[in-house]
Amino acid sequence: MRIFSGIQPTGQLHIGNYLGATKQWVELQKNQECIFSIVDLHSLTIPYDPINFQKKIMETAIAHLAIGIEPEKSLLFVQSQVKEHTELTWLLNTICPVGELQRMTQYKEKSRQFKKNINAGLLNYPILMAADILLYQTDIVPIGKDQKQHLELTKMLAKKFNQKFGETFKIPKTQIPKIGAKIMALNNPKKKMSKSIPQSCLFLFDEPKTIRKKIMSAVTDTGKTIKYDLKRKPGISNLLTIYSLFSEKPVKELEKKFKGKGYAEFKKQLAELLIVKLEPFQRKRKELVAREVYIKEILNQGAKKAQTIARTTLQQVKQKMGLL
Repeated sequence: MRIFSGIQPTGQLHIGNYLGATKQWVELQKNQECIFSIVDLHSLTIPYDPINFQKKIMETAIAHLAIGIEPEKSLLFVQSQVKEHTELTWLLNTICPVGELQRMTQYKEKSRQFKKNINAGLLNYPILMAADILLYQTDIVPIGKDQKQHLELTKMLAKKFNQKFGETFKIPKTQIPKIGAKIMALNNPKKKMSKSIPQSCLFLFDEPKTIRKKIMSAVTDTGKTIKYDLKRKPGISNLLTIYSLFSEKPVKELEKKFKGKGYAEFKKQLAELLIVKLEPFQRKRKELVAREVYIKEILNQGAKKAQTIARTTLQQVKQKMGLL
């Protein structure tokens, strides 16, 4: 089975990114053919700093290698280094109804957020995402819940192309984690954890004292009972989810463990668990930061191998469309 997934170089990874997506990547690479891309072209659709952009890309590569992506098992590359992504995007543009793009929830949200920067790229974002996936004849795409709508569009475009021009693309399947697909903000458990609001999230490479401070100040709920109840107790439910995923213990077991204990004791133990679990990532990251040439070589080799696959698909597409 071939797996494809991508992540934007927009800042540090937080535990929501890890639990919702990249943790799956590390597991999948053990038994599947995995292709992981730093999707820098997607990042151009919202305001960004071009001066520090390459630094962000390198930081993102280092972060993913630190959490366990192995270049011997997986391809890791930068999206813009494989030109076939943009070429297939244009070709898919010609079969995608504008109405499908305008109804995308993320387009509506980003348009409200960046009112002075509503660009065509923001509207066409899902088509680029579809090209990313379809180029590699992907079987499975591991994603968070917020990308489900985009994957449905990808499937629709693949089916439409196959019907119009002949069988060309595999129809990818979506893989969403049963638990942890959407980790909520520490300061507001009714909103998704977001790196754009530092106080809302816990970054993978936060120092131990920062981890303790953020967890101890995380919003909980009225009462003292440590019980999973998403409607009545969203704060403690979110923290229980985090504890469960990092400890690999079911929530029911944690509820028994902390029966009769207060939020303070629960948070203290959660903070210590996170410090222990994140320490190997932090240690590996420190080693990789000093090896820039090595990181660049991994990305270059990944791009060359990815392009070999992408070129084959694009040639088939262009032949079917009468361009060759």
